[in-house]
Amino acid sequence: MDFKDQIAQLAARVEKMVPQIQTEEATKNALVMPFIQIMGFDVFNPFEVNPEFIADIGIKKGEKVDYAIMKDGEPIIIIECKHHLEKLDPHNSQLFRYFHVCKAKFGLLTNGLVYRFYTDLNDANKMDEKPFFEFNISEIKEAQIEELKKFHKSYFDVENISNTASDLKYTNELKALITSELRNPSTVFVKHFANQVYQGKLTEKILNQFTELVKRSSNQVLNDAITDRLKTALVKEEANSNETEGKVTAEPVMASENGVVTTEEEIEGFFIVKSILREIIEPKRITHRDALSYFAILLDDNNRKTICRLYLGNKKYLVVLDENKKEVKYEINSIDEIYGHANLLKLVIERLEKK
Repeated sequence: MDFKDQIAQLAARVEKMVPQIQTEEATKNALVMPFIQIMGFDVFNPFEVNPEFIADIGIKKGEKVDYAIMKDGEPIIIIECKHHLEKLDPHNSQLFRYFHVCKAKFGLLTNGLVYRFYTDLNDANKMDEKPFFEFNISEIKEAQIEELKKFHKSYFDVENISNTASDLKYTNELKALITSELRNPSTVFVKHFANQVYQGKLTEKILNQFTELVKRSSNQVLNDAITDRLKTALVKEEANSNETEGKVTAEPVMASENGVVTTEEEIEGFFIVKSILREIIEPKRITHRDALSYFAILLDDNNRKTICRLYLGNKKYLVVLDENKKEVKYEINSIDEIYGHANLLKLVIERLEKK
């Protein structure tokens, strides 16, 4: 099992174990120690993982950090653990004190769910207030796993991590700033764009108008980018599936012997429905059949398990069948508006699965 799979397995275990973990000690044993083990360090070897590592602070003797990852008799990472229900913000000062008096280059503060890595980018031997790398084990992304891998015993290199720590820190801060601006645009952010498209004076009324326009435009750009990536991924998946099964990949526009023409727009609608529902069922279970008057999207290629129908004439409709098999129509202006009915489609799947 490779490193990525081990982290994914731990993430799955964490969600199941958390309800049973009642104490800080249990958090260490059930969540943190397995994490350290996955990082390649032997938790039962004090020459590698030293529990209750003494970090005396001035005249205050007997101060202990929960774990110290050791190399050549010196700590390279100190780890402070808290109960999984505790917020980490109030505790970084404690790690700060320990960092100041030992030779470790990196500090890790965790509650077994959230992991925050610190170093001394601003002032030598003085831990930064903000972590340069942070993730939630239950929501860890592939790019974060790649960064985490650098701390694995097999790849650990202080200089290499230090060189990328600065980029990581500022990248994360920029991502947080951009996310914040997209959700709630600041006046400066709005003015930056408004000044480039509006020639008049930016009064308070105009700024309020542009605040909504900037927010709406940002969301549309993001949604379009996501849609394009999903379409690309789904087309590749469909092509690979057909190739594996020895089938000929269908062209975007197809005509059958009975005169039914499957349009590119209908195939696009199929891919959108498939992308929405892949969160709750296997994509290969979603199929389509075309008819003269509508395009049907089915579960398990069964016409008694209709997920929805698409009517894509001059007026466009997304249609679902109620429990009495009667059509319930939802008018859509464009094929992309199917995304706005994601919850409806998921409810249909739940109903069909119960049957």
